[in-house]
Amino acid sequence: MTIEISDKILNKTGLTAEEIKLRLAILLFQEEKLTLAQASKFAGIHQIQFQKELAKRDIPIHYGIDEFKRDIETIKRF
Repeated sequence: MTIEISDKILNKTGLTAEEIKLRLAILLFQEEKLTLAQASKFAGIHQIQFQKELAKRDIPIHYGIDEFKRDIETIKRF
């Protein structure tokens, strides 16, 4: 899926396309529509950088049981 934002709208916001992607990723993460991994991938940045962006905005990182289970399975493979 592609979302197009006209240059006029983009200029009106004063944000870059990357900043809009980041803000949308943060919003979807806050609403628990995306996991941390999904949101950072959507924003096009590393998870650590995404966590830093959340911290700048005083947004807590929620760590769901499903993410915990996936992490345990990943650890078991090592």
